[in-house]
Amino acid sequence: MNLAMLAPVAGLAIASSASAAFTGFVVSSVDVVNSGQNLRIYTVAASFEGPTDTLLNCFNFGSAGGVMTGFWHKDNASYNSGVLSQQFGTWNASQSGSATLNRPFDSYLTIGGQATGTNTTNADPSWVSGGNADARSWNRPDLPNNGTIGWFNSNPPNLQGRVGNSPGLGANLVRIGQFVLSANDPSQAGIGRAYVVTLGFNSGVPGTPVQFATSVFTLPAPGAIAVLGLAGLVGRRRR
Repeated sequence: MNLAMLAPVAGLAIASSASAAFTGFVVSSVDVVNSGQNLRIYTVAASFEGPTDTLLNCFNFGSAGGVMTGFWHKDNASYNSGVLSQQFGTWNASQSGSATLNRPFDSYLTIGGQATGTNTTNADPSWVSGGNADARSWNRPDLPNNGTIGWFNSNPPNLQGRVGNSPGLGANLVRIGQFVLSANDPSQAGIGRAYVVTLGFNSGVPGTPVQFATSVFTLPAPGAIAVLGLAGLVGRRRR
């Protein structure tokens, strides 16, 4: 397994014990074979400092040098039925299906938790707005290239987006997605695919303000080295 930590630019941290603190993205990858296809599975997680920091939503997702097509899905959506495909699929984590036959090979988006039928992540309206309006919302295999798509925890009291509530990851991490590509995907030439996204989060304590951080993560090509700082935090604000 390959592991890369994309660190934030120094000096942008908020020095307050009552504030949550996003520290960057952690991207891991593993190569597998399924249905005769050589695949590379990427897990992307947001890293935080506080023991109760909680991710609420991701939005304004777009390309920063990354192709928005070519993802593999193997979910249980009615129009896909658990078949590994680049033509059909959904980004809905609750539709990923079997923990052994489907989920490990499926591309999906999530606010923490696990990709099971009880996952409460939903797509926000940005999937059907802007220049790429499409009634399918996130029930599609590609990602709309409108720079605004997002997803959110529709039941935040369940704390699905809190650090430590993403099975298989570290205590300070929150899973935001799994991206499955062909192991020899041509778009991976060079350093790989890069994407930008804004996170909304808080410290998990009732009444604390929601904070926002905009950052870039890379799905690195084989052998590519993530350069710390260059793909990190590019903006931060509170509301």
